[in-house]
Amino acid sequence: MRKSGFLLFSILGLSSCAAHKVTVDSTVSNRQAERNNLEIQAEHRDAINSYQSYTSLQYIERFKAIAIQEMNLYGIPASITLAQGLYESGSGNSELAKNANNHFGIKCTSDWKGKSYYKDDDNKNDCFRVYDRPEDSFRDHSNFLKRKNYAHLFELDKNDYQGWAYGLKAAGYATNPKYPQLLIGIIQKYNLDQYDRPEGEVQKIKREDRVFTQIDKNIGKANQDSIIQATPGNKLYTVQSGDTLYNISKRFGLTVDELKTLNSMADNNIKIGQQLVVAK
Repeated sequence: MRKSGFLLFSILGLSSCAAHKVTVDSTVSNRQAERNNLEIQAEHRDAINSYQSYTSLQYIERFKAIAIQEMNLYGIPASITLAQGLYESGSGNSELAKNANNHFGIKCTSDWKGKSYYKDDDNKNDCFRVYDRPEDSFRDHSNFLKRKNYAHLFELDKNDYQGWAYGLKAAGYATNPKYPQLLIGIIQKYNLDQYDRPEGEVQKIKREDRVFTQIDKNIGKANQDSIIQATPGNKLYTVQSGDTLYNISKRFGLTVDELKTLNSMADNNIKIGQQLVVAK
């Protein structure tokens, strides 16, 4: 679990930041743990040898697109994902990030079938998950937050990063009592909430040969005429600035997969002005 204490962001990589409860007992000996870790390091030797340290800004630049992608797929604010990644991995420079591609300190659980990396944390030789690529760590983080105890967070607006930060702590994600403030501080320091609106605050969209300038504060007004009825009865929704498949699906009582099926979508990409079938 996260240990209480002050945040010295430049040296976060010196300590492991596993924030998640362990559901399996760690029973490996020091020798077994060392042997296992050497095997993992050997498998990742090329990546480890070519690894170059990140600054916080370089980390954000490297992983912002992945965080936005996960937001579009799962509804987790990109700002929260980036802030947790920065904090948990010491801007990608922690032992777990370098050796196990584990950027969120996610520990092994009883349902984990992948490889493991052992490191002292709450207990001696605690078991952490190993990923083939950093991207796999981001995906597993999204899947981890789809567990039942985090379900209420997805009722929040995706732009409510403060609600998410406090909600994560309340749901048991971390034991550090300052965890929400730490995440919020990182988000505000690096202006990470800008990635919760990946289309930007001002977008020009073309609809029926007319160009509208749409500003975030006017989205509510614009949404009033964004739902139209199409023949022979399909209800269409016009994609607005800041929309994701997730928040559109929630708005109309659908799942992301159902929304994609209705629109014969092969991927999760949407664009301003695009019309989506939301009901038949």
